[in-house]
Amino acid sequence: MKKTWWKDSTVYQIYPRSFNDSNGDGIGDINGIIEKLDYLKDLGIDVIWLSPVYKSPNDDNGYDISDYKKIMDEFGTMEDWERLLDEMHQRGLKLIMDLVVNHSSDEHPWFQESRKSKDNPYRDYFIWRPGKDGAEPNNWESCFSGSAWQYDEATGEYYLHLFSKKQPDLNWENPKLREEVYDMMKFWLDKGIDGFRMDVINFISKVPGLPEAHNPSGKTYAWGGDYFMNGPRIHEYMQEMNKEVLSHYDVMTVGEMPGVDTEEAALYTADERDELNMVFQFEHVDLDAGPGGKWDLKPLELKDLKATFTKWQKGLEGKGWNSLYLNNHDQPRMVSRFGNDKEYRVESAKMLATFLHMMQGTPYVYQGEEIGMTNVQFETIEEYQDIETLNMYHEKVIDGGEDPGQVMESIYVKGRDNARTPIQWDDSENAGFTEGTPWLKVNPNYKEINAKQAVEDPVSVYHYYKKLIQLRKENEIIVYGSYDLILEDHPQIYAYTRTLGDEKLVVILNFSGDRPVFEMPEHVAYEAHELLINNYEVDDQEQIQSIELKPYEARVYRLK
Repeated sequence: MKKTWWKDSTVYQIYPRSFNDSNGDGIGDINGIIEKLDYLKDLGIDVIWLSPVYKSPNDDNGYDISDYKKIMDEFGTMEDWERLLDEMHQRGLKLIMDLVVNHSSDEHPWFQESRKSKDNPYRDYFIWRPGKDGAEPNNWESCFSGSAWQYDEATGEYYLHLFSKKQPDLNWENPKLREEVYDMMKFWLDKGIDGFRMDVINFISKVPGLPEAHNPSGKTYAWGGDYFMNGPRIHEYMQEMNKEVLSHYDVMTVGEMPGVDTEEAALYTADERDELNMVFQFEHVDLDAGPGGKWDLKPLELKDLKATFTKWQKGLEGKGWNSLYLNNHDQPRMVSRFGNDKEYRVESAKMLATFLHMMQGTPYVYQGEEIGMTNVQFETIEEYQDIETLNMYHEKVIDGGEDPGQVMESIYVKGRDNARTPIQWDDSENAGFTEGTPWLKVNPNYKEINAKQAVEDPVSVYHYYKKLIQLRKENEIIVYGSYDLILEDHPQIYAYTRTLGDEKLVVILNFSGDRPVFEMPEHVAYEAHELLINNYEVDDQEQIQSIELKPYEARVYRLK
């Protein structure tokens, strides 16, 4: 297997609005990130993925870009950003930027021109269609609820927006548009960045003719459509982007791709195809969604988690590369979702980190994850900021008459603001995030859960992450070894081996608050064992043929 720096790396995602505020306006900023670089370097991070910092009206917190070559005023200046890059590179940290080119903002000059007239030179930079029988051009729905079409009176036509109506979709069929995107990518790469995370990049090729969508419910949810995910020209576009731009730089690329399966992911990430290095797939974060989609809650079954991760580990083995994540700016906090954020918060946060960092692939740490931050429960809908959450609440409660209490329960579990509450740096007011009023309320548990406490406590979640990241740097088997599931049918234990040449590791994880017994399968042969990492006190000489595990216990052994 080809060895590269981005396979060996651990990535840390910064959502700048919530990271650290340096000027007291309640909004995290670039200088605030610079203040915390030593903290990240100490953690052992190699790469920082910075969520969008471009000029934006902030309809979707920066994922609606009005100028791809300018920095948002709230975050600072281009000089601040250049200093951030310089300070990172001085510390041996790499920077990957967010590339958001499925859509722009409706305030982008391209769109302002596009809506002026049907023969404007920029008209074809976006996807415009006349209405059909006095209604929208087709029945597609936006990922953020409602129709994916917005009527524009100036020219009497509709434009497509798979997200907010302020996020019109770009028309990738237009070669001029693609050239503009490639020029913009070179602009940032020539400044010295180390790669891109590409927002919903597999949405850029739509099915020609934009046909009516058909599915059993009679509705099309964007996350399930065959009409704009992995479309007919997507691999052509990815290979063109690689040829025109990416191949000229030593960079890391990861594409966010809802609806991708292992076969498709292998096409996107195979070395010889010259497309991308990795994809973010969504299968494991859809396991606790019922037939009604994300907000339709259902309990997570461990057998489903095992089947999904095993499918991806084996499906890309020797063919492509996995990105490993359990939370990000769009997903709830992992310890609240997959662990126990009450009596076993510390233990389950460490167990989940072990689960992820011991797999084959590049691990991603989302800000605050390394101190075990949890979901939040605000009392009223007015305290939430996320457009997806607010649109859903309006559709279900205001328009649909559903029980607000039940809808709030879904928001507590799945809302994107769970991940966006400000980082809890210390136990001072506003968790040390800002001297002003935070743009989104701080989680009230910051007195107990904060980075200052975690750094000072040698057995904290933070120090456990530090050790995991260091182990990965010291043991090639953790990065490159093959993965094999054991105890497939055990309802509470997730265990797997990693193998590289003559080396073997066994990873033992209790996903429950009970005390199940781990029995080593007969086919896993060994004469001696060495404990690499553990989240409870363990006697290193203890026999491991049969182990009664404590709640949310994690152990990793090297077998000899």
